[in-house]
Amino acid sequence: MADDPLVRAAREAQARAYAPYSRYPVGAALEAEDGRVFAGANVENASYGLGICAERSAVSAAVTAGAQRFRRIVVVSDSEPPATPCGACRQVLVEFGADLVVETVGPRSTGRWRLDDLLPASFRRTTLAAAPRGPDA
Repeated sequence: MADDPLVRAAREAQARAYAPYSRYPVGAALEAEDGRVFAGANVENASYGLGICAERSAVSAAVTAGAQRFRRIVVVSDSEPPATPCGACRQVLVEFGADLVVETVGPRSTGRWRLDDLLPASFRRTTLAAAPRGPDA
């Protein structure tokens, strides 16, 4: 797995994480359908709620570059078992496809899931399409 370009990109991003409060650096690398790779790192803030996770950082980089269809994401952390995306990141990722493969890498172990398995019954576009509109609906 060490020679996997997504793992390498996620580790490089993890090394650049800004985590002075939690001291828990995380890196993520997101592979677009066209093969491009977008990396992200967690960026903390003294106003804790304003921080951003590595996964959402990678999604932001990808969307900014014009990518919106993804194959897989690799998340690297220093914990065992390796950290999976938080609920907010899962919801952001599912916006781009519930079939996304999520891989986690820690110092000694790895994990692999489909996003839909990590976030079953998620809130999606189809949920909005089924909702009544306006006061007369």
